[in-house]
Formats: sequence, structure tokens, C-alpha cells
Amino acid sequence: MAERENRRDRRDREEAAPEFADRLVAINRVSKTVKGGRRMGFAALVVVGDQKGRVGFGKGKAKEVPEAIRKATEQAKRSMIRVQLREGRTLHHDIEGRHGAGRIVMRTAVPGTGIIAGGPMRAVFEMLGVQDVVSKSLGSQNPYNMIRATMNALKSEQSPRAVAQRRGKKVADILHRTGEAAEAVEA
Repeated sequence: MAERENRRDRRDREEAAPEFADRLVAINRVSKTVKGGRRMGFAALVVVGDQKGRVGFGKGKAKEVPEAIRKATEQAKRSMIRVQLREGRTLHHDIEGRHGAGRIVMRTAVPGTGIIAGGPMRAVFEMLGVQDVVSKSLGSQNPYNMIRATMNALKSEQSPRAVAQRRGKKVADILHRTGEAAEAVEA
């Protein structure tokens, strides 16, 4: 009896949870050659996010496009990560990400810059809720590799609060460290 109530509560929470926005990044028609000819299928790449610091991506394959998109969206929702944003609009520091031959560079930006990014990276930033960022894709232009490199970089981002907590210091000590080092070099 209690187990049924728990399931019902969980279902209610899932329905009450904020809906995620999703963006279809790429769709490929793929074929498999069999004895009687070719079997066509579709592969979809989808990015999902709540535009408040959570983002995930997924890929799905099926015989029809809507089913492939549905599968990709489900996988994306399961693989979401949380990214700390500075002032809710940009990254805390410059980051570089890699996956295979795909390499990307992301830099923080001042307010009003907007999202300067190409294709798949732009979809990730929009779903994440980033408003100001400058990024460049170097190497592979394959959307799968670009998204994986972007996610790799976002996972490595750290907020000053997390760094201070890990090192047992105050946030002010971490943020002002660069200013003190610059004054020491000038003197």
C-alpha cells in the first residue's frame, strides 16, 4: 500500500517538475543493406535543458523520425548535468573541451555580448540558459563530437564557491588571489 503511494507521489512530482526545452541538432538518414535491399532508418541528436543551468544531450535511432527524436529526448533527460553560471548569464572562467578530433574553446563575456557560437554549441548554450559567451570550434565539425566536447568542457567548469570549499578557504581569498599576485609582480 505504501509502495503505491510512493509511486503516485513520484509521478506527481515528475508531472509538477518544470518542463524542459529541447532542440533538435541533427537528423541523419541511415541505411542497412540486407538480402532484400536496403532498410532505412533515422538517427536524431537532441539537446535538452531547463535554461537555468541544467543541460543534457541524447541520440536516438528508429525507423521513423518522430520515434528517433522521442528516444533521443528521453536519453537527453537522463544524462543531464548541472552547470554553475556566473550571475546566471555566463561562465565563471575560460574553458577548453575535447572529444576525439573535436576541440572547442569557450570564454566568458561581458553583458550584452550574446551567444557567439556555431551550430551545435549554440543549441547547448541556449538550452543551458547562458546569455553571454564567446566560443570557437577547432577541429572536427561533426555535431556529435562538438556537443560531446562542449559537455566535456562544461563538466570541468568550477565556481569560485566550489573551489574555496574544496581548498578550505573563503570565496574572497580565491577571487582576490589574482589581484594580489598582480600587485606582487609589479612591486
